[in-house]
Amino acid sequence: MTARYCSLAQQSAPAFAPGLAAERLSALVSGRRMWVNGTVLHYCFFDRDSDSSVLSDPETGRTQRVSWVGSKEQQDVVRECFLEWQSLGVGLSFVEVGDRSEAELRIGFQFGDGSWSTVGKDALRVGLNERTMNFGWDLTAPGERGTALHEIGHALGMLHEHQSPFAGIHWDDEAVFADLAGPPNFWSRDKTFFNILRKLDPNEVNGSVWDPHSIMEYPFSAGLILEPEQFRAGLNPPGVLSKADKEFVRRWYPPAEAPGPRELVPFRSVPLRLGPAGQADFLVEPPETREYTVGTFGDSDTVVVVFEERGGEPRYLTARDDGGTPHNATVRARLVKGRRYFVRVRLYSSWGSGETAVMCW
Repeated sequence: MTARYCSLAQQSAPAFAPGLAAERLSALVSGRRMWVNGTVLHYCFFDRDSDSSVLSDPETGRTQRVSWVGSKEQQDVVRECFLEWQSLGVGLSFVEVGDRSEAELRIGFQFGDGSWSTVGKDALRVGLNERTMNFGWDLTAPGERGTALHEIGHALGMLHEHQSPFAGIHWDDEAVFADLAGPPNFWSRDKTFFNILRKLDPNEVNGSVWDPHSIMEYPFSAGLILEPEQFRAGLNPPGVLSKADKEFVRRWYPPAEAPGPRELVPFRSVPLRLGPAGQADFLVEPPETREYTVGTFGDSDTVVVVFEERGGEPRYLTARDDGGTPHNATVRARLVKGRRYFVRVRLYSSWGSGETAVMCW
C-alpha cells in the first residue's frame, strides 16, 4: 500500500552571484535556511472559523472549503513532538502562543491538503494569516506520530533524506511516477520529481552519509527502488528520531554555554573570531531611545539577527543576510532605553584577512 507523503513546495534553486569561490558557495547553500542558534520559535494553531481555504477533490474535481482548525487531540500530538525535539538539549526552544502575529510557525490541520512545512527560516517569508506547516491526515492514527516529527524537522532546516546524493538510490522512475499519481497522494510528475527523484545539492543535505533510519526518510513500497538491492522489497524507516537526526540538530543548534552574551556597546567594534558556521551572541542595552544600526565589517558572509526581550523571551525584531553579496550585513532598528536586545551573528565564511567585526552605532 502506498504511503501518504510530505510534499514540500516547489522552489527554484537560490541564485547567487557568479564566480563565488567553491568554499563560499558551499557555506551559503548549507546554512541559508538555518535559524541562528538561541532562537525561540513560537508556534500557534489556527483557531478561527474563517481559517480555511478551498480544495479540489483529485478524483471528482469538485471543490469545497475546508477548515485549517485541528482538534485538541491532533494539536497534542504536535505539542508532544515539539517537546521531543526540545528534549535533545538543542539551543533552539519552542513556545506555543495564542496570537498568530507572535508566531514564526503557524500550523494548520487541513485534511486533504497533504502534510508539509516550510524549511527553516523560509517561514519568515509567509504571511501572518497563512500556514507555514500543515497536517493533512490523522496524526493520532497508528504510526502517524512520525509525520509531526518529520514536519518539525523541516521547520528546523532539514530536508528529505532519500534525496541525498549520498544515498546511491537508483529508482525505477516510471514506477515511482505511476505509484504517486494514484491514491492517496495524486501527485503530478513535477511534484513527484521535486519531492522524490530530484537529487539535492551535496551541501544541502542533513549529513555526508545517507541515513535510511532518519525521520526525514520516506517509506517506500516494493518495486520502486532498484538499488541498493536490499531495498528492492521496500524501505521502511522506523518513524522515530535517529541517531544521525539528533547529531545534525545538535551540531547546528548546540546548547548555550556559559558565560552569557557579551555586551555590545554603541560605537565600539568587537572582533568576531569565528570559524565557518560559528556564531557570536551579544547583549545591547541602549543608553537612549533612537534608531540604531548594527552591522558587520570585513571580508565575510554573515547573517545578523536582532531580538528584543519581551516577557523574558527574545522576540525576533529584524535581520539581514549578506550571503553571496559584496556588502556586509547591516540592520537598522529602533531600540528603546530600558529594554534589552540580543544581537546574534552567524558566519557563513570569510576570506582575505579573515578578520570580521561587529559594531552597533
